[in-house]
Amino acid sequence: MSPLVRCGWADNDPLMSAYHDSEWGVPQRDPRMLWEMLMLEGFQAGLSWIVILRKREAFRAAFASFDPDVVARFGEADVERLMTDAGIVRARAKIEATIAGARLYVAMRDRGEDFADYAWSFTDGEPLRGDGHHVPASTALSERISKDMKKRGFKFVGPTIVYAWMQAVGIVNDHSADCFRRNPARAGRL
Repeated sequence: MSPLVRCGWADNDPLMSAYHDSEWGVPQRDPRMLWEMLMLEGFQAGLSWIVILRKREAFRAAFASFDPDVVARFGEADVERLMTDAGIVRARAKIEATIAGARLYVAMRDRGEDFADYAWSFTDGEPLRGDGHHVPASTALSERISKDMKKRGFKFVGPTIVYAWMQAVGIVNDHSADCFRRNPARAGRL
């Protein structure tokens, strides 16, 4: 049996391999999960994704399983509590952006706007497919989404962060041409 071929970035750590094999690039349609991943991508800014992945469960504990209704009610005492939580990235601006992001998510929902519908509206609900060889840091589409998110009030949503989020949640399939996850029909779980 031939060895399993993954995207190059996913072969150097068992946690990264598991994330790659079961989650990265899989079209995510759950609005809460899309929001969680956007917030985690914001925390990743300036760091490597493995740092966030290793802290993911601590983030979930600290941010009430990324329940937007709960996080939207966080106040200054919660910010101070989170600033002392060694399990997460303790960056005040990112913590405050996550709380503000929860309030924006809730406001969108209360206006009848589903976050999943919003996220997927930029591609008419269909995943895009990269060429399998060149992975850009950002695209014209991630710039457009970034601009729209910033206009809505989201923070830590620059074009590079947005593109990483698009890849993570499967809005774009950027698995390498030789990766076993490239073609959805062959990409079942291990």
